[in-house]
Amino acid sequence: MNWKTVVKTLGKILIMEAAMMLIPLIVAAIYGESTNLGFVIPIAILLVLSVPSFIIKAEGVETNIYAKEGFAIVAFSWLAMSLVGAIPFVLTKAIPNYVDALFETISGFTTTGASILSDVESLPRSVLFWRSFTNWIGGMGVLVFILAVLPKSSSGAMHVFRAEATGPSVGKLTSKMGRTARILYGIYIALTLIEFAFLALGKMPIFDAITTAIANAGTGGFSVRNASIASYNSLYVEIVVSVFMFLFSLNFNLYFLLLTGHVLKALKSEEAISYFALVALSMITIAFNVLLSTETAITSFSEALRYSSFQVLSLSSTTGFSSIDYNSWPTLSKTILLFLMMTGGMAGSTAGGIKMSRLLILGKSTATDIRKMVHPREIITVKLEGEPIGEGVINSVRVYFITWVAILITCSLLISIEGYGGFLTNFSASVSCVSNIGPGFDLVGPTANFSGYSAFSKIILSIEMLFGRLEIFPLIVLFSPSTYRK
Repeated sequence: MNWKTVVKTLGKILIMEAAMMLIPLIVAAIYGESTNLGFVIPIAILLVLSVPSFIIKAEGVETNIYAKEGFAIVAFSWLAMSLVGAIPFVLTKAIPNYVDALFETISGFTTTGASILSDVESLPRSVLFWRSFTNWIGGMGVLVFILAVLPKSSSGAMHVFRAEATGPSVGKLTSKMGRTARILYGIYIALTLIEFAFLALGKMPIFDAITTAIANAGTGGFSVRNASIASYNSLYVEIVVSVFMFLFSLNFNLYFLLLTGHVLKALKSEEAISYFALVALSMITIAFNVLLSTETAITSFSEALRYSSFQVLSLSSTTGFSSIDYNSWPTLSKTILLFLMMTGGMAGSTAGGIKMSRLLILGKSTATDIRKMVHPREIITVKLEGEPIGEGVINSVRVYFITWVAILITCSLLISIEGYGGFLTNFSASVSCVSNIGPGFDLVGPTANFSGYSAFSKIILSIEMLFGRLEIFPLIVLFSPSTYRK
């Protein structure tokens, strides 16, 4: 392990978090809040922790970052950012208990949106902004943001990018990794600003519009209202938020293709077509199911489609905003929503879940294996987006899926030990955290929260959130003895 490069890079990330904490200080000044120390102290801590990165001399330090360094940098960065990022909640007494504050912070950075708070509207504006801002920071990933300032090694930058980006395989948009990062963040910032503008035009309060836009951009779903999007009771707001939940759950490579004039190639994307079909079918099925059910008070198809569309997009994009309490919906509707929570959005997006591309690869490779049983001499190539998929990628997808299921089941069992809630509560809580969604069902539904769990269960769920956002392997690598050998 090249520790000097890891420490120097980690120092840059801590300084970046310190810089980001200056924004809540500005918010506190605007609203005249006395929460300054809650952010000044953690900023000082971050700066002190970054000192070793300056002590290490650049001369004699190997600048190349290999696979294990990339995984280590990503894992240590997210852990350090979460541990220090929780301090403002404690110092401002918004969340006095550190374990609860850490849960909330990890939920924010991993864009999960699961909360232990029951009354967010009572919190200071600066704290609410920091809470939503963690969604935005974690959405695209802070490591992607600093790739331009990494040592000049394209292979090293690529290892970091692969460790933090989502999806079965990751590639550069351009020949330069730094330029790729700038393009991705340019698209990310542009979409965030456009959504803010649309929400502001809908007469949403400016503070609410800003926090909603940044939380939606990261598909995190932290709202500054207790009833989430339902509190605005506005069809216009729901439509705007729904559209952008869908846009942020798409592969950002598609936007790059559109910007560079490859419109037809973007429209022919196999993953995008499959994802759109799944979302559309789910919307219509749930709308009819809810309309025909005697368990709900919905009386028209337009009303049923309004709520089904929002919740389908919210959970399939893993944003977690809510416009209605879907706990009262019929079993079929809740089962579809639970399935969408697991599938998530597209690879290369800010959404969580298994990802549509992985499901396509799993389905196609399984069908190929079954066909080979009947025709053992036939040569069949698995393809996605018209390109052949190598055995290495197929095997990694299968390993990821098996490990993902194992983590889901293990964490479901662990949080069930304390006896809180029933099977649906604990299983959906585990699905919600590993898929980075937020709300689940029953006692952790859209009108409830995770405060009922013990400290032990909150730590388990926090680890599960990190596994989901970092897509398992960076955290597993930390526990491998070979990682720390030269």
